[in-house]
Amino acid sequence: MVKIGIVTVSDRASSGEYEDASGPAIAAWLGRAIATPWEPLRRVVPDGVESVAGALRELCDEAGADLVLTTGGTGPSPRDLTPEAMKLVMEKELPGFGELMRKISLESVPTAILSRQTAGIRGRTLIINLPGKPRSIEVCLNAVFPAVPYCLDLIGAGRIETNEAVVAGYRPG
Repeated sequence: MVKIGIVTVSDRASSGEYEDASGPAIAAWLGRAIATPWEPLRRVVPDGVESVAGALRELCDEAGADLVLTTGGTGPSPRDLTPEAMKLVMEKELPGFGELMRKISLESVPTAILSRQTAGIRGRTLIINLPGKPRSIEVCLNAVFPAVPYCLDLIGAGRIETNEAVVAGYRPG
């Protein structure tokens, strides 16, 4: 069974000040898009380099996640530090994910240029940083997820098959 980490990065959600909507939005999208049995590994952590890096290390190194999707902490405000945490934990950066997410988001939101999301690999785990708003999450996952199954194949992670009515995973040849 494929393990997928879902990390919500938010001071307010982690303190219980408001209910996390982003993590459930990711899980709902994955539930529609992935045909393979999968297990969600949910985490809600406060903004900050160490809190995010710690959650990513735990999911990759201890929990054995094949894929980790983060939400939040990618903007320009002082507490938005998810990209800085990624730099500490990833072994290879995959900047094309962030480039595509910004490109597709810019088609409807001019402030998407402020986003700093990226993606990278740690061991046999692919980590993708998503924006914090549920609608933006769906737009970004629709754009980048076709490349995810093949990337997981290449790094030796669990195999994911997609529900092609939602998103078609691409594998060459």
